Amino acid sequence: MRCPKCGSADDKVVDSRPSADQTEIRRRRECLACQERFTTFEKIGFVQLIVRKRSGIERPFDQTKVLTGMRRAAQGRVDDSALADAAHQVEQSLRALNMQTINSEQVGLAVLTALKDLDEVTYVRFASVYKNFERPEDFAQELSTLRKDAPPKEGAEL
Repeated sequence: MRCPKCGSADDKVVDSRPSADQTEIRRRRECLACQERFTTFEKIGFVQLIVRKRSGIERPFDQTKVLTGMRRAAQGRVDDSALADAAHQVEQSLRALNMQTINSEQVGLAVLTALKDLDEVTYVRFASVYKNFERPEDFAQELSTLRKDAPPKEGAEL
C-alpha cells in the first residue's frame, strides 16, 4: 500500500476492524517514512461466474437478472427481502459447484430449488416459463411431482 502523502510503500497496520456485515475490513495504517495515518478497506474478491446460454453465448452471472425473474414469478406472493435472500442463495449454490463457467440450465434449476422452498405457487409460475409449459397437462404433471416431494400437512389423513 502506498502512502497518499509521500508515496512510500512502507507502512504498518495500526488498527483493523471488520465492517458490520463482515464483508470488508477497515485498516488504519501509518506510513513509516512520514508518519502519515490513512485508512484502507479490504473486500473479498470473487471469481466472476460465467453463464453459457443455450445459444453458446457466454455472459457474466448477474444476480439481479435472477432476482427479476423471481420477482415476476412471485408477483404479490413473496416479500422482496425473502426473494433477495433466495437470489443470494442461488448464487451461493452455483459458486459451491466450484466451476467458473456454468450453463443456464444449472442457473434455472438452482432458482427452481430456491423457489420450491420459498413458495410453491411461485415455483410453479417460474417452472411454467422455464420449462416452457404448453398445455394444462404440463401444469398437472409438475403439480403431481411437487405433491410427491412435499411432506404431508399436519392433521391430514393418509
